[in-house]
Amino acid sequence: MSDVPTDVHPITARLLGKEMYLVVARPVRSPEIEKKLADHIAHQIDMERRGIMFAAGPLYARGSEVPEARMSILRANSFEEAEALANEDPLHKAGLRTFTLQKWRINEGSLKITVNFSDQSMKFD
Repeated sequence: MSDVPTDVHPITARLLGKEMYLVVARPVRSPEIEKKLADHIAHQIDMERRGIMFAAGPLYARGSEVPEARMSILRANSFEEAEALANEDPLHKAGLRTFTLQKWRINEGSLKITVNFSDQSMKFD
């Protein structure tokens, strides 16, 4: 079974079509999360440095200052590979988060980044 979508409309076939995988994780509310947080962050940074992590961060409901979930976008070649990567997160391994996995086909949008070498600043729009 292939992860390649077979129902791509001909009109969208010309768009970017870059596929990545979304991991939406929800915490199992527990004081144990705090004990594993440093390991989780180190894992995320490692995946970023290895080029696996496209982006990640918490998700907030309108009007809330407490994240209700977290989303990670992974570069993977299949659901199986993405799931194996997600399962390596220390919070997932410890049973402190559950997650869902979806393939994301990026068709439209833009990315603008300005890096100023002189002061090592970065602006992300």
